[in-house]
Amino acid sequence: MILLDYQDRRPIYEQIVERFQLLIIQGVLEADSQVPSVRKLAMELSINPNTIQRAYGELERQGFLYSIRGKGNFVSPNPDIVEKKREVYFEGLRKLIAQGRNLGISKELLLAQAEKFYEEGAV
Repeated sequence: MILLDYQDRRPIYEQIVERFQLLIIQGVLEADSQVPSVRKLAMELSINPNTIQRAYGELERQGFLYSIRGKGNFVSPNPDIVEKKREVYFEGLRKLIAQGRNLGISKELLLAQAEKFYEEGAV
């Protein structure tokens, strides 16, 4: 379900947050479905439970999860989640385009590369 990349420079909790966001947005995790407990996921990933707790806290803060005391954490039925994630994506894209402009990358080259990457299904 969740795979971590230990070569990635980002903190582990950020990777967990990103993976859960994608699973929720893609519909793999449905609204109101329960996510693994902190302890269970920590054992599966062989990491500190505090890391999972931090990731779940961030997901809850962003509206992807909600918690019920004594029951666990569940996927939020919030329909605005996908739109929120798109906004974050486009804000990141805005920053990348600004960086490209500062490097002197033309609009034509940028669009050509974007189309190429999109068609390749680049990761």
